This record gives sequence, structure tokens and C-alpha cells, in this order.
Amino acid sequence: MATEHEDRPVAIVAGGSTGIGAAVARRLDQEGYRVVVVSSKSVDEGESVAAELDGSWFLRADLSEPGAAAEVVARVGAEHGRLDTVVYAAGKTARIAHPDIHAVTDDVWDGILKLNVLGPWHFVQAAEPLLRKSPNGTIVVVGALAGVDVGGSSIPYAVSKAAVHHMCKLLGGALGPEIRVNAVAPGFIETRWTEDWTAFRGQISDKAPLRRTGLPEEVAELVLGLIRATYVTGQTVVVDGGLSLLP
Repeated sequence: MATEHEDRPVAIVAGGSTGIGAAVARRLDQEGYRVVVVSSKSVDEGESVAAELDGSWFLRADLSEPGAAAEVVARVGAEHGRLDTVVYAAGKTARIAHPDIHAVTDDVWDGILKLNVLGPWHFVQAAEPLLRKSPNGTIVVVGALAGVDVGGSSIPYAVSKAAVHHMCKLLGGALGPEIRVNAVAPGFIETRWTEDWTAFRGQISDKAPLRRTGLPEEVAELVLGLIRATYVTGQTVVVDGGLSLLP
């Protein structure tokens, strides 16, 4: 078991190789966390992010598999002897127009629900014993504006995010007082997922009260805020430049 800097809190960032997850990993590193970056596909990017950080390391895991979260948590527990925060930023989508319901096969549903809903659920189950021992055991799940309002890249994606938001609400009530569980619901954020969404980007910039799209670093700041906010649990906080305020 590692003993160097053992007083530093430990965080797992699932989906921490790119986009919002990578921004969260970097922000937690700035706050003094030892960060374990977890991803299934973006291995080179994940290793690169981990290499930037102090005391960080990368684990490859397919988080759609039922036993993956338990394996990650077991390795973190063996290496660090503690776990203080889990941020679940992994996700899967499919771009299917909402009226095109016959394009949504069971395979689409299965892939999205496994990673977006069961993935964080398995992390909660696996991490709960260690998080209860932390002075600030926290879980933050990255949901989406699509789970709060009408929209999103597909109906299965939007439904998965709505399910995650409600799951966090239920878990906030179930796991206190030792563990707090919250979610963030980003709108249009500039990531690899959205780089070719040119028309939609323009619509957001024209209509949202803040007249621009968001950055991963801005979501990461909110995630950190929820980790710090020790009297907040079971909440979903929207970060969308005010877009959801429009009628």
C-alpha cells in the first residue's frame, strides 16, 4: 500500500480521459487530490491526463461491465487505503432524431443504459464502504440538460440521464449522513462529442441568456463546488448558460 502523501484525499474520475471528465481530474489535482483516471476506450488520452497530475494513475476498465467498478475500487483501496470522492463522467449516446422511433433498437437502449445508468450504480455499490469512512465521502454524477428538459441527442440518452438524476436524489436520501450524492446537468459543452454540432452551437449562442456555449472547465468548477458543499445532497444542478430558462 502506498504511504506517500497518504493524508491527501483520493478521487476516482470515471470517464476522465477527455472532455468534462479530464477537466474534473485536472481540477481535483489542483485541489490536492490523488486522482485515479478511469476510461475504457480513450487509453492514450487517459494516460496522458494522469501523467500531468501529481500522484495520479490511469486504469482501463469497461464500465458497462457489471464487475468493472468493483475491480477499480478494489485496486484503489489496495493502493491508497482510502477513497473520498467518485465522479462519474463516463457516458454513451447515439444521435437519433426523436421522431425516428423505429431507429431506436433494443441494442441502442442496452448500450446506453448499461454505461449511463448501471455504470454509476455499480460504482456506488462498490465505493460505498470506503466512502463511508471518509470525512467527506461524495459522489457526483455527470447527467445532462437532456434529462431535465426536452432535448438531447436521442430519446434513450435523455431517458438515461433523467434516470441518473432521480437515482442521485434517491441515493442522497439513502446514503446520508456519511455519503453525499449529487449530479450536474450540463447543456451544450465544447467537447469532442459536440465539435461537429455547428448548427446547434449557433442556436445556443443566439438564444441562451449567456450567449455562448460552455466549457468543460466550467462544469468541473461546479463539480468541485458540490464536493465542497457539505450541506448539499440529492440535488441535480443545471449548468447550461441559462438555456433552460427560456420558454
